Amino acid sequence: MRLEEIRNVYFLGIGGIGMSALARWFVKGGVRVSGYDLTKTPLTDALEEEGMRVSFEDNPDSLPEEFRAFREDSLVVYTPAIPAGHKEFGYLKSVGYEPKKRSEVLGIITSGTFTVGVSGTHGKTTTSSMLAHLLDVGQKDCSAFLGGIATNFNSNLLLRGNVTDGLAVVEADEFDRSFLRLSPDQAVVTSVEPDHLDIYGEADSVFESFAEFIAKVPENGIVWASEKVPEFVLPENKNIEILRYGFGERADIRAENLRSTPDGYQVYDFVSPEARIENLKQLVPGRHNVENMLAAIHVALANGVDVGKIKEGVESFLGVKRRFEYVLKTENVTVIDDYAHHPTEVRAFLESVKEIYPGKELTVVFQPHLYTRTRDFFAGFAESLSLSDNLLLLDIYPARELPIEGVDSKLILDKVTCENKRLISKENALEFIRENKPGLLVTVGAGDVYQLLDPIKEIYR
Repeated sequence: MRLEEIRNVYFLGIGGIGMSALARWFVKGGVRVSGYDLTKTPLTDALEEEGMRVSFEDNPDSLPEEFRAFREDSLVVYTPAIPAGHKEFGYLKSVGYEPKKRSEVLGIITSGTFTVGVSGTHGKTTTSSMLAHLLDVGQKDCSAFLGGIATNFNSNLLLRGNVTDGLAVVEADEFDRSFLRLSPDQAVVTSVEPDHLDIYGEADSVFESFAEFIAKVPENGIVWASEKVPEFVLPENKNIEILRYGFGERADIRAENLRSTPDGYQVYDFVSPEARIENLKQLVPGRHNVENMLAAIHVALANGVDVGKIKEGVESFLGVKRRFEYVLKTENVTVIDDYAHHPTEVRAFLESVKEIYPGKELTVVFQPHLYTRTRDFFAGFAESLSLSDNLLLLDIYPARELPIEGVDSKLILDKVTCENKRLISKENALEFIRENKPGLLVTVGAGDVYQLLDPIKEIYR
């Protein structure tokens, strides 16, 4: 189905954060949108206020008229959380619809709009959010589908101006190869490392998948790749411009004169073949976030944002929820939360914290995410977590997985080299914090470790 043919969309599970973003995009583009959800929530209330019809009854008789029989101009979208026996889902299939998943719909959208796909094992959420913010400040017609809540928008979605004719920024997720459904005109590759081996099986399959995604960029397109991305995933014989970014002298786009200010900004000069922008001020900390911003800046420049707006956008970018997010910051206490769940991410985060707070004792609460990831990378996690002064290691957050015999957090703990380390429950972690009142405390992980944050704030109050 082509984007320009769609006149009606029905969402099964319209109240989810990812599905509601798609629904809002279609409404902004002039399409009639309706849907079903199990329960009424503030989000479904907001969708109804925006003109969408939302039903909370699983009844084919309550379907909008345009979906009672198959129509070529109508699209059905569903979330995998819809149960197999759902009546509306069954009815819509019986009359000829082929319900699409979110990733398939993003594929339809990107095939009909000029799209920048932002991919990478690490950094894609922050980089795509940075780019969306720069385009917004630059007053460009655009939309952005993000993998986290951008603080500037308080949303995972940006809709500005004419979204169907404007630029689309899409976070290209490699998790289940869903990024291979996208049609990027330009692409950013922040990093390529083995991950999701429960899906891919082996590292080479991860590299091959990224190479396949990058190869989807058409002739005369542009690919921005971090200097750390291996050369062998980039196309050799295709007429695509490849631009490297980072801190090395051979990077086409790089940061120079990086320094910190007493008020918490990182200041640096942006250097590219076409431009030099001096004294950029960035509030979001970490050397890795400066690298992410380098890519966002050059993509924004390449798509018509002027230098003055770039400087304004870099300085006003506030970050992404759970990405180096300050939870508490006083004269004596700093608490930071981060979503890092891969050894490289954990190392980059902890190194940044130690760089900002040199000489301060660092207490880390880390929750491993997935049995398979722990099995595959426990040595890497241990090496990264050895940057801690005090390590409070929680049990593995299983997410979608069942336990694997012999795989637990102790695999990591045994190889951590810092002296003060312990396996601990959430309750006992809070007790440790209550008794010791660490001056520099970080919570790290992609599971539900963030649930400790409110109790931690109460302890310090």
